[in-house]
Amino acid sequence: MVRFSRGELRDILVSMIVIAGVFAYVFSGRNIQATVILLPVTVLTVGLGFVLHEIAHKLTAIHYGFWAEYRLWVEGLILAVVTAYFGFVFAAPGAVYIHGNYIERDVNGKISIAGPLTNIALAIIFLMASSVLPGPLGYVAMLGYAVNSFLALFNLIPIAVLDGAKVFRWNPLIWLAAAAAAFTLTFNSMF
Repeated sequence: MVRFSRGELRDILVSMIVIAGVFAYVFSGRNIQATVILLPVTVLTVGLGFVLHEIAHKLTAIHYGFWAEYRLWVEGLILAVVTAYFGFVFAAPGAVYIHGNYIERDVNGKISIAGPLTNIALAIIFLMASSVLPGPLGYVAMLGYAVNSFLALFNLIPIAVLDGAKVFRWNPLIWLAAAAAAFTLTFNSMF
């Protein structure tokens, strides 16, 4: 059974609200009143994508017999707020910390790919929903599609601290397939 400590739930909730808030602020053109109105939308689209991404890492790590817990990174949340002030978001709200015996490269790759694959799946679900939901709900679904495809692509960049580096070290072909899917979804959402 998957368990979440009280501190972990607090960290997830705080991270989700801050991330949703900074995205709402940027999406609203840095208008505070519009940010408040947009916040429920970004909690659903950005917050859901963030939380499920991290839970996917946790569940996969637990599946392989590791202890895993999400912990927020205060400096990363501050960075998100500061960059939002300047009109863009660079967010590093925290991560799932994994403890146990040595983590083999393939297992680490599988744990790492779980988050971006979750965002790819959410992007596809939001895209399908956008085609059947009327008016404003369709726009919310399109936002969920755009944000989640971008989150997948960003996390698949193969630099040390992101999921992409671990996936690439494990299996460059799987990394390429996931990155290509995320890239296609991301740049399709811009048109």
